[in-house]
Amino acid sequence: MTRLLDPADWRARERAHARRADALTAGHRERSARGERHPVEDFLFTYYSYSPAQLRRWHPGAGVELAEAAGEERAGWRWYAPGEAPGSLRVDDAAMRAEKAPLLAAVERMLRLTASRPGSFGCFGLHEWAMVYRQDEHRHAVPLRLGQAATDAVVDTHELRCTHIDAYRFFTPEAVPRNRFAPSRETQPELEQPGCLHAGMDVYKWAMKLGPLVPGELLLDAFELARDIRFLDMQASPYEMRAWSGEPVRIETAEGKAEYVRRQRGFAERSNALRLAVREAAFGDAAVSPATPSPR
Repeated sequence: MTRLLDPADWRARERAHARRADALTAGHRERSARGERHPVEDFLFTYYSYSPAQLRRWHPGAGVELAEAAGEERAGWRWYAPGEAPGSLRVDDAAMRAEKAPLLAAVERMLRLTASRPGSFGCFGLHEWAMVYRQDEHRHAVPLRLGQAATDAVVDTHELRCTHIDAYRFFTPEAVPRNRFAPSRETQPELEQPGCLHAGMDVYKWAMKLGPLVPGELLLDAFELARDIRFLDMQASPYEMRAWSGEPVRIETAEGKAEYVRRQRGFAERSNALRLAVREAAFGDAAVSPATPSPR
């Protein structure tokens, strides 16, 4: 059932969304203008390649009609169509679902399956350590906090339990056989679990892929979650990141492990709440086929 939004209501939401998006991306945009980079905060704009302009665009979500919107810029946006009320616009979810059926089914499946299984909290963020294991050249031009030999020793004395393909694929060749799992794109729906920091960040990616089916407020919630997770990701990494992310979470110690797991559990709760909210907003009670490959 379509819900009609009054012009004053939806325009106020649109303005509030733009202000919030601008505040979230201000630092990145200012650094980009100066040709500078922040190794923590700017990561989300390279890892996911979504621009501040995309984040700033507000959508009402599926099943919502915007009164008196026909003369607005969004009338020319993809996946918008005239609504039932004269001069209104609505998200053309039927057209989008028809054209993007495999992608939408894959995203729905990923959100549903990840939220349905218990989180795993024994990885301690060692995926970043596995990406530098026994290597002289590293992905980030930042010194290792413990040095190479001590960093390797941490990996040597722990079991790697990474379940996320987009972290695992950056493991060094020496680290790959040390991992309990061998994640792949095909096994992603079966291995993804809410305790994984990268799976939590990916809620933002899934919301972006669902486009206008997801209300803008949920998209920004997902972006904020991804940003917050990224800080823990780097605080627990082997890199000397104090200048950018504050004091390290020393996962090589018992105290550091306990702090990591405590915060990891909090992110698992936040990410699952968002998975459910995004899935409900985009799909509601609609049946979506689960027999679909995992999306990138």
